[in-house]
Amino acid sequence: MMLFEPSASLINDDIEKEQTSSYKAWLQYSPVKKEYIDKSRLFLEEVALTGLSEIRTSALNEISQALFSMTGTQPKIVLHGGDKAGIIFATKDEKEILPDGFSTDELRPEGYILHQEHNRMYVVGYCDKGLLYGVFHLLRLIQMEKNVSGLHLAESPVNQLRMINQWDNSDNSVERGYAGESIFYKDLGFSRNLVRIKDYARLLASTGINAISINNVNVHQNETDFVTEKFLPNVKKVASIFRAYGIKTFLSANYASPITTGDLDTADPLDEDVRKWWRNTAERIYDYIPDFGGVVVKADSENRPGPFTYNRNHADGANMLGEAFEPFGGIVIWRCFVYNCKQDWRDRETDRARAAYDHFMPIDGDFRENVVLQIKNGPMDFQVREPVSPLIGGLQRTNQMIEFQIAQEYTGQQRHLCYLIPQWKEVLNFDTYAKGKGSQVKDIVSGSLISQTHCGIAAVSNIGNDANWTGHTLAQANLYGYGRLTWNPDLTTEQITEEAVRLTFGNDREVVETVSEMLMGSWKTYEKYTSPLGVGWMIAPNHHYGPDIEGYEFSAWGTYHYSNRDGTGVNRTQKSGTGFTGQYLSPNYEIYESLKSCPDELVLFFHHVPYSHKLKSGDTVIQHIYNTHFEGVEEVEAVLAGWNRLQDKVDSYRFHHVQNRLEEQLAHSKEWRDVINTYFYRKSGVEDVKGRKIYS
Repeated sequence: MMLFEPSASLINDDIEKEQTSSYKAWLQYSPVKKEYIDKSRLFLEEVALTGLSEIRTSALNEISQALFSMTGTQPKIVLHGGDKAGIIFATKDEKEILPDGFSTDELRPEGYILHQEHNRMYVVGYCDKGLLYGVFHLLRLIQMEKNVSGLHLAESPVNQLRMINQWDNSDNSVERGYAGESIFYKDLGFSRNLVRIKDYARLLASTGINAISINNVNVHQNETDFVTEKFLPNVKKVASIFRAYGIKTFLSANYASPITTGDLDTADPLDEDVRKWWRNTAERIYDYIPDFGGVVVKADSENRPGPFTYNRNHADGANMLGEAFEPFGGIVIWRCFVYNCKQDWRDRETDRARAAYDHFMPIDGDFRENVVLQIKNGPMDFQVREPVSPLIGGLQRTNQMIEFQIAQEYTGQQRHLCYLIPQWKEVLNFDTYAKGKGSQVKDIVSGSLISQTHCGIAAVSNIGNDANWTGHTLAQANLYGYGRLTWNPDLTTEQITEEAVRLTFGNDREVVETVSEMLMGSWKTYEKYTSPLGVGWMIAPNHHYGPDIEGYEFSAWGTYHYSNRDGTGVNRTQKSGTGFTGQYLSPNYEIYESLKSCPDELVLFFHHVPYSHKLKSGDTVIQHIYNTHFEGVEEVEAVLAGWNRLQDKVDSYRFHHVQNRLEEQLAHSKEWRDVINTYFYRKSGVEDVKGRKIYS
């Protein structure tokens, strides 16, 4: 029995025809070779299952549309075991349609098994979510023309929470958004373009994302009302879209809501009226959205309200919310991005890098079981290079998740190519020594090293309403790679990159090799022509695009590099500096404390050194600055030349779009090179030993 006729395309009608390839991102579902189809036809005639659900309907729509697009075959959907060659959908409890002796012992929560035998491909999920993820994995294999004959693989997600944070505002804007306006909101209300939101849900689910917060952590007045009946019907509509793709919806909440939305004159977390207000609010939300995930909270940071106003600590504030949401299974994600943003630049003892650890370590173990601390990957703010936050590994008795930024706020704003998977891999593989040698960040946030009720990974989204979602077509790889990395942090950078390129641009060998090489080297290329050796913050204030070396140097934000005529860098040692190094466990503390052992790439983050200081590379600091800034520009030139060679192998729209972005990057990298080199030449008076042009 045929259940439905899938639409010929799930692409938004508003997108121009020549832009659809860019809009489809990695869900291209381009036709595969006839030889591959001939080998694969043995399981394309039917899709059989025993029953329907919201998520199964999503899986059926996806596989039906994708197989038709890739192979020209429209499989029938049948509600029984099927009697023809086909694909069988099942969950672990539906043993009646599985082969005799089929074991589901390999299945873990949200996981799946892909198993091919005789004339059938079995997609078996631990639950419906797992079944959906299995469908997307199967479609990836087909799109990449991988051999699926005799296939047997079992996969399950490493991380419990695999989350996207939208920084969208209801006035259509996206804070730190570089890909157009919000897809969620329009004119202080919710967007009516639900198709685009659905397509976003598809993109996220295809990489294993299972949670999303849909509004900015800096919650303005209008968004504060999202927890009221004024907006909850709209939130419910959005949640229903994401639910069908296995994604739980969260809201960012304003800590001061009892005052700004309610009728109270306090938000003191120990005030019984405040606690009651939040309990009533949670009950109201769950009346509309029974599977609501919970709230994300930014408090006492960058002028946001919080418990400090009432002489309470962060455990007091978070636990008050945790108490309200606990009866409904909701969780409270409490951000640890808390620091003094009104610092006096003359104060050499206050160190922004210390702030998160200083605030949260004393209250480790004081949080409720449904509270999760969300910790930025570094102690500052998503710089191109900074050390791993010592709070990760420091906390031993508190739920925690790491936060990345897919949006390239400080890494070229999706106008420069900067592929962040290599950076995130370094962070996740960092050994904290929290439980001795081998205590990697990835094992802490997954809950495998430190027992936690809730944990995982979150990241700031990089999407908007641009036709290609991410502003720069190649920035789609950051979103794809983030999802795959949260699913399994042990996937190699090379594997993730190859998948992203082949799914987005096809299987042509030259395209795959060229674009993969472009992506793989781009983070370090960007680092070379921008801020050197981990010092950071040599960027224009406010909009954060372009060089402004002293733009923050005398500001209140605590983002200094202390360059003078003698040297550059920040002394964060215990011996004579801010003491930040002491927040790390041994041997990381000793490694960073000693100038002799500190890694070159972080030397200016931890030490103030003379320009003549010789790095482990053999170059002096000043010569390293000159060399890398010239090298960075040369590498962008090579990337552009490589892309130009693909003109006949990439569709015209995407080719010219990327070409234009790379040309802008090249011009801008020269600006970075000349501004940085000239600044340090003027400070140091040291000539470039290679005699290259530096403006005086």
